[in-house]
Amino acid sequence: MSYSGYDIEDALVLNKSSIDRGFGRCETRRKNTTVLKRYPNHTQDIIGGMRVDENGEPIWQHKCLGPDGLGEVGMKLDSGQIYINKSIPTNSGDGVLTNTQSQYKETPVIYRAPEPSHIDQVMMSVSDNDQALIKVLLRQNRRPELGDKFSSRHGQKGVCGIIVKQEDMPFNDQGICPDIIMNPHGFPSRMTVGKMIELISGKAGVLNGTLEYGTCFGGSKLEDMTKILVDNGFNYSGKDMLYSGITGECLQAYIFFGPIYYQKLKHMVLDKMHARARGPRAVLTRQPTEGRSRDGGLRLGEMERDCVIAYGASQLLLERLMISSDAFEVDVCNKCGLMGYSGWCTTCRSAENINKMTIPYAAKLLFQELLSMNIAPRLRLEDIFQQ
Repeated sequence: MSYSGYDIEDALVLNKSSIDRGFGRCETRRKNTTVLKRYPNHTQDIIGGMRVDENGEPIWQHKCLGPDGLGEVGMKLDSGQIYINKSIPTNSGDGVLTNTQSQYKETPVIYRAPEPSHIDQVMMSVSDNDQALIKVLLRQNRRPELGDKFSSRHGQKGVCGIIVKQEDMPFNDQGICPDIIMNPHGFPSRMTVGKMIELISGKAGVLNGTLEYGTCFGGSKLEDMTKILVDNGFNYSGKDMLYSGITGECLQAYIFFGPIYYQKLKHMVLDKMHARARGPRAVLTRQPTEGRSRDGGLRLGEMERDCVIAYGASQLLLERLMISSDAFEVDVCNKCGLMGYSGWCTTCRSAENINKMTIPYAAKLLFQELLSMNIAPRLRLEDIFQQ
């Protein structure tokens, strides 16, 4: 049925009480691997112990660590806490060490996620080239939330659009509330007839106490199923008369109502959520990095640019593509049109006719790369105030 507009475009309406009873609950496990490297000068990465405050208690970042510097199994891990206290030698690139004393720099493995996890397993092993491997398995219990993905066995996938209290859900004559409400507009173009047959066969099987075969490839005959439904006092088509949970009135249409097997898919909103203000930048182009794992920026691409141009929002375009990205101040010689350095034009060998302007660093990089190929892009500057 269509319900509230929150199930538009394949979205689903979920029953909050069903979730409280354990529907769609899942456990995710994520493996994290760290290598303790050996270096040519006989130094190697080490695991440090935990750090304590003046009272002898471990500091907050080291709360989950044991005395060996590894996370303790069963400990709750919050964002920002350390679960492997690794240190690397500062002189790993030097020649053979004359003295055995080596300085170490802490490079701990820090847990970063919006929700806490529990340490499930910690394992040490050896890699192919005799380097120590530390594997930590992190566990999370998750209940369904807005944006989590579900699917029936017929590929009718959809994300959770709203979670509704059971008292606001529609109910039938027996007082049964649905766990999931799916929009009927997903059927005509997809032609997943098997799902409808599964509903009717499932409903008949539940009422009759028999095992039915509910696919569109044969098996239980639809005529037999409809007879079972009619014999049990139900509509032959699998539709029920439902009452609004909000007003209590009878709904104006019959609703296709019955048991269907649904599964929760691994695409959960908690793993995909990403935003950033300022953050790391690529070394070469000085533009924000790419990807959620590297705390990257959100790309305003060619098509988004077209939309902004269509709106005539030129200042927004300037801000997104330059100021928020890789604005860079260069000195441009008004005489030769090439870039200078700190108020001096190296081509003209003079400090006259130098103008400062802001361009994207990627543009400045392009000009320099063209210069290295004997192509000289010259910037002609006009003073707009004189025109």
